[in-house]
Amino acid sequence: MNDKNKLFSKLVEVLRALRAPAGCRWDRAQTSKSLLPYMIEETYEAVEAAEAGDHEKLKEELGDLLLHILFQAEIAEEKGQFDINDVVVSLTDKMIERHPHVFDDRKDLTPDQVRENWEAVKLKKRKENDSKKTVLSGVPKTMPALLKAFRVQEKAAQFGFDWERLEDVFEKVEEELAEFKEALSQDDQSRIREELGDLLFSLVNFARHIETEPETCLNATIRKFTDRFDLMEKALAAEGINLKEATLDQMEYHWQQAKKK
Repeated sequence: MNDKNKLFSKLVEVLRALRAPAGCRWDRAQTSKSLLPYMIEETYEAVEAAEAGDHEKLKEELGDLLLHILFQAEIAEEKGQFDINDVVVSLTDKMIERHPHVFDDRKDLTPDQVRENWEAVKLKKRKENDSKKTVLSGVPKTMPALLKAFRVQEKAAQFGFDWERLEDVFEKVEEELAEFKEALSQDDQSRIREELGDLLFSLVNFARHIETEPETCLNATIRKFTDRFDLMEKALAAEGINLKEATLDQMEYHWQQAKKK
């Protein structure tokens, strides 16, 4: 066993010690479902570190995420369902199966062609297991809405269900915006919600056509807004003004100063 394998085995042993009768009460009390909120949180923290280009933070967050993968596998092994080795074997087989252009009939495919092949093999496998499965049924229901909209559109587009010109997509955005404004003018709450959803969906579609991840764009804007709001709040506090007592003009002034910074 080489040093890297020993490191991995040691990590598994540490987790098993924590789950043992003489181990940690918190770790022993966890179930597959109770760990899910923490696993989701660690995933978002890893994404945040990657987006920030912070490799030290990313290393730490990937470790936390790996811990949850091992934790889930350990719990499954205790129940006699599968173990971490089964996870590795399944993943290895999947990677080989979904890259026939590398491991079978070697071809130099473009990234788009590789993605199309991946989805085709994935759908074929899904239908073999359940003939009622559809193309879009593979998109997780719990995925964040912006990302889910992007993936649904992406999958549909792989089968030709898509706009051909960017101009047409932009016209669709304008059309949905007009329908949203009309719903607002009628003060129809049910239709307002529906049309707002349609507008957001069309904006996600536009982002996809210009090869931009809407989730990433929105997160960047949220960070920008948060940074500027924090600077504004601190500037007001330095003048002895509580945020709740500040006037709109005072906030606007310091907001503009924050933008300059």
